[in-house]
Amino acid sequence: MSRRSSGLIGAWAEAQRVAQREREGRQQAVLRQQREAERELRARERDVARMHREQRAEYRRHREADALRRTRELDERVAVLEGLLAAGCRSRPLSVEGLREPEVVAPFAPGPLGEPVSMPDQRFYRDRAVFERDWYAAQAAEARRVEQLAAYRRQYEEWAAGRLAEIRAHNGGIAGTEAALRAGEPETVVEYFSAVLYASTAWPDGFPRQVSAAYDRVSRGLVLEWGLPGLEVVPAAKGVKYLPSTDQEREVPRPVSQRRALYREVLAQSVLLALRELFVADRFGVLERVTLSGFVDGVDPATGLAGRVCVASVAVERRVFGGLNLELVSPVECLTAALSGRLSGRPDERVAVRPLLLPEQVGSGVVSQGDGVEPDLLAMDPIAFEGLVAELFRARGLQAVTTRRSNDGGVDVEALDPDPISGGSIIVQVKRYRNTVPPSAVRDLFGTVQGAGANKGVLVTTSRFGPGSYAFANGKPLTLVSGPELVELLHRHGLRGRLGSGEPEPVRVEPVGAPAEADEGFSLLGMVWSGSVALDVCALVCAGSRVLGDEWFVFFNNPSTPDGSVAMVTAPAGDRAAVRVGFGALPARADRLVLVAAVDPEVNPEADLAGFAEAGIVLRDDAGAELDRLEVSDGRAGETALVLGSFRRRAGGDWDFVVGGKGYRGGLAELVGDFGIEVE
Repeated sequence: MSRRSSGLIGAWAEAQRVAQREREGRQQAVLRQQREAERELRARERDVARMHREQRAEYRRHREADALRRTRELDERVAVLEGLLAAGCRSRPLSVEGLREPEVVAPFAPGPLGEPVSMPDQRFYRDRAVFERDWYAAQAAEARRVEQLAAYRRQYEEWAAGRLAEIRAHNGGIAGTEAALRAGEPETVVEYFSAVLYASTAWPDGFPRQVSAAYDRVSRGLVLEWGLPGLEVVPAAKGVKYLPSTDQEREVPRPVSQRRALYREVLAQSVLLALRELFVADRFGVLERVTLSGFVDGVDPATGLAGRVCVASVAVERRVFGGLNLELVSPVECLTAALSGRLSGRPDERVAVRPLLLPEQVGSGVVSQGDGVEPDLLAMDPIAFEGLVAELFRARGLQAVTTRRSNDGGVDVEALDPDPISGGSIIVQVKRYRNTVPPSAVRDLFGTVQGAGANKGVLVTTSRFGPGSYAFANGKPLTLVSGPELVELLHRHGLRGRLGSGEPEPVRVEPVGAPAEADEGFSLLGMVWSGSVALDVCALVCAGSRVLGDEWFVFFNNPSTPDGSVAMVTAPAGDRAAVRVGFGALPARADRLVLVAAVDPEVNPEADLAGFAEAGIVLRDDAGAELDRLEVSDGRAGETALVLGSFRRRAGGDWDFVVGGKGYRGGLAELVGDFGIEVE
C-alpha cells in the first residue's frame, strides 16, 4: 500500500511541478510580452520625441530664415535708397526723339486664305461622276476663297491706311512739340518737362510724382515744385530677429540718428536726380536755369492737419550743373555747398526752409522793365534805384512801395509778404555803394527792424558784404543782397540792370579785425573758450571738403600758408588764440576756410573736450575791439578734436560763416584725415 501511495503522491507531485512550470512559463511569456511592449512603447516615444525635436528644429530654422529674409529685404530697400542718385544717373530720361513712332505697319498676313484649295486628281478616281462632283466642289471653294481674300485685303488696306495716318499725325504732333520747345513756348516746355519727371524710371516704388511748374521764356528758367517722399520711405527697422523663447519675431529698430541722416540724404539725392533728369532731357537748350523746391506732404504734428512743407530748394544754372560728377558726389554736400541750395536740417520733424522761387511767381507775374538797354545801377538816380528794388519785390509776389524821402527812419522800401504763415512786414534799405558795406550798416538795419516791429530786414547794395556783416546777420531776421546777387535776381524776374561796364571791379575785403600793423584787407579772428584744457587751434584752406595741400594746413608746425593769406598770430588780450586771414588774398580755387581745435597731447595727454565750453570766434576791428562773436559748439566727453566752423565763399564772392560741431575721438590726426591730409 505504501509503495502504491508513494506512486500516487509522486504522480500528483509531478503533475503539480508540470502545472507550476506551465504557469511560470505563461508568466514569463506575459512578462516578455510586457517588456517587448514597453520596449516598443519606448522606441515609439523616442521616435515621437525625435520627430518633435526635428519639427521644432525645422520650425525654428523656418522662422529664423523668415526673419533673415525680412532683414535682407530691409537691407535691399536701404541699398536702393543709398544708391538712388548713382542708379538714376544710369537711366535714360524721356526724349522727344523717343516719342516718335516708325511709319511702319504690320504686313498683310492672309493666313489660311492665302493657301489655294487643292484640286482633285483624276488619277485617283475610278468613278468619273464622283471625280466631277469633287472637282466642281473644289472649284466653288476656291472661288469663295479668292473672294474672301480680296475682301480681307481691302479691310487690311483700309486699316493700314488709317494706322499710317495715325502714326503720321502722332509724329506731326511730336514735330510740333519739338518746334514749340525750340521756340520756348511756356505751356509746351512745362508739359514736356513735367512728363520727363512723371515718366522717369529712376524713382523707386512709393516715391511721389507730383509736379507743378512754370517757365520764364525771357530768362529761360524753369521753376517747379516737386513732391519728395516722407520719412516713412526709410525703414524704421534695421532688421528682424526671431526669439525662440517666446516664438515671436521682433524688429530691431534702426538708430534714430542713422534714419534721420539717411532720410536727409535721400531728399538731397531726389533733388539732384530730378535736376539731372531735366537737364539731360533738354536737347534744345531751353533750360538755362532750373529752380526746384521740394515739398513733403503729410500731417502737421503741431496741428494734426494735412499740409505741405518745403524741405529743399535750389536754383542751378546749366553750366554749373554740367560740371558735376553726380555718381561720385556726397549728395548733401553737393546740394548745400556746391550748388548753394537749401536743405532742411531736420526734415524728419518737418522743419521747413524758404523756397527760393515758386511757379506762381513766374509767368504772368514776370515783370519786364526798360527799353532793351541794361541800366548801370551804379550810375542810376537814387530814387529810380529804390523804385527798381521795389519793382523787384513786387515781381516776387510781394507788396512793395518806396517811402517818402524825409522822416523815413532809414527805410527806403516797405514790403509786405502776404503769406499768412511765413509772411509779414519787411523793411528794405538800399545802399548804392562801390566799397564793401561796413558791419555798422547791418547793425543799424537790425535796430530799425526791432524799432519798427517788422518781421524781417533786407539790405540791398550794389557792392559787397564782408564776413563781419554776415556774422552779425547770422541767426537774425536779416537778409543781405550783394550787387552780383541783385543783378542775378533782376534778370531772373525780367528786370534789367548791370554793375558798371560789366567787368568785375577789384573790391577790398572788409577789414573786420586786422591788427593796427596788419596789411589792409586782412581780418583777425580771435578764439575764446572756458576751461583749463590746452588746445591747438588750426586752419585749413579747402576746396569743398578737401584741403588744397599739406602746405595749406596752418598749425603750430606750419604757421602760415605759402602766400601768407592765412597765418597764426599772437592772440590779443582776452583771446586764447588768433588767426589772421586775408579773404581777398585766398586762391580762387579755395571756397572755404575751416577752423578746428584739438587737445594738445603733449600738455594734456589724458584730456578730452568735455571742458571746452563757452567757445566763440571773435571778430575784431583794426584797434582790436570786438565787433561780434560767432558762437560755436561745446566739446563732448571722449572727443579730442572738433570742427569749430567754416567761412564759405558765396556765389557773389562774399564769405559767410557756417557753424561746425563734428567731433573726433582720434584727435587732430583723425580730423585732418577727413580733409585729405595723411598724418604719419
